[in-house]
Amino acid sequence: MSVAFTREESAETAAAVELPDRPISPHPNLVTDSGLKALHSAMVAAQDAYRAAQEIEDLNERRGAVASSARDMRYFAERLRAAQLMPDPAERDRVAFASRVTFVRDDGRPQTFRIVGEDEADPQAGSISYVSPVARALIGAAVGDRVVLGGHEIEVLAVG
Repeated sequence: MSVAFTREESAETAAAVELPDRPISPHPNLVTDSGLKALHSAMVAAQDAYRAAQEIEDLNERRGAVASSARDMRYFAERLRAAQLMPDPAERDRVAFASRVTFVRDDGRPQTFRIVGEDEADPQAGSISYVSPVARALIGAAVGDRVVLGGHEIEVLAVG
């Protein structure tokens, strides 16, 4: 074996990229059934990306891809470890985790969101995190209740 290959291997090992971990929320990792499935899917995707990254021929590109996918695997492993599967609310008369709530803002705009875990929240798709200000204001409210959020009043129209 050539010395050049030995040095390249040593240089590759010495210059491995280590990315900082993705931040983990201090809040309990409450998840819906669909949120837990999404975390499992994300972990599988990160593992697939890691395996694919190891096959990249360009050294610099491989280092970055391996580091990124390894970071994602650490993140999803921790989120899966800490996941607390929450059942759908037994009662539909009050806003709770996993509820779909429709409310109207004081400017007349109606909005509907499902209250979900942090990793599955996507306001554009109609879901918000249970730790968001809107969700925290609404949890426990019933149809007809008015809650104050940021100096504005919102009224609960429906809970499902």
